[in-house]
Amino acid sequence: MQHRKIGFIGAGNMSKSIISGLIANGYPADLIMASNPSTGKLDVLQQNFAIQTTQDNNQATEFADVIVLAVKPQLMQQVCADLAKHVDLTNKLFVSIAAGIPAGRLQQMLSGSASAQDIAVIRTMPNTPSALGKGMTGLYAAANITAEDKTFAGDLMSQVGEIAWVEKESMIDAVIAAAGSSPAYFFLFLEAMQKEAENLGFNKNTARLLVQQSMLGAAEMVCHNPSLELSELRTQVTSKGGTTAKAIESFQQQNLESVVANAMQAAVKRAQEMAELF
Repeated sequence: MQHRKIGFIGAGNMSKSIISGLIANGYPADLIMASNPSTGKLDVLQQNFAIQTTQDNNQATEFADVIVLAVKPQLMQQVCADLAKHVDLTNKLFVSIAAGIPAGRLQQMLSGSASAQDIAVIRTMPNTPSALGKGMTGLYAAANITAEDKTFAGDLMSQVGEIAWVEKESMIDAVIAAAGSSPAYFFLFLEAMQKEAENLGFNKNTARLLVQQSMLGAAEMVCHNPSLELSELRTQVTSKGGTTAKAIESFQQQNLESVVANAMQAAVKRAQEMAELF
């Protein structure tokens, strides 16, 4: 990975996860600076990773070649306007991990007196397993982004898991439906399984162990068999006329595929609505 000065605007969990991955993979700590209004999170980052910290967003931005925008969407306008007012941003790369704000809108927020097209922004959508280095991140780069900047952004987000580039920004909404929100879908499914396992007589701890270990094992089987279709993996554990077949039949009779499709479309629709808010 190319070494550039990186500034993190915001010191929350995602920033911490990316910084942790960078340092674990040998990235120089003195090339990383994080800013945050309060000192608590900054102190943890400094103590754990020996990076530079500041409470001044402008200082972090002036320091950095690449700025990771890791603030809440509702605060982005104020943060970006302040940066544009005090720092020349035209030769810097911005990587946004904020949900719901289109790249073009971020360019406008950051442009100040400059042309919006002179501001380089790459939009990303990571998910919460990134905290464990098991994340899935979708990335979108506008036409004005260089191949070198795209490579750097991809390497950066690879510190917390796998990445996938999308050619159209609208596909980021599909990333949200398929990856950004999907850990909650799995948690909901596991929650329902745990409850029924308890109804079948297991105590809470055993019920959870049964479903979480089965989920982990199933996920590992998917990852270790990339050449097999998911339908084939399902078939391999579904003996004709057996218990699994009856369970699958019940899911299909209740149109599980339609339920999942409708839920993912609802996520896409909400993502589109959120983009209009900013």
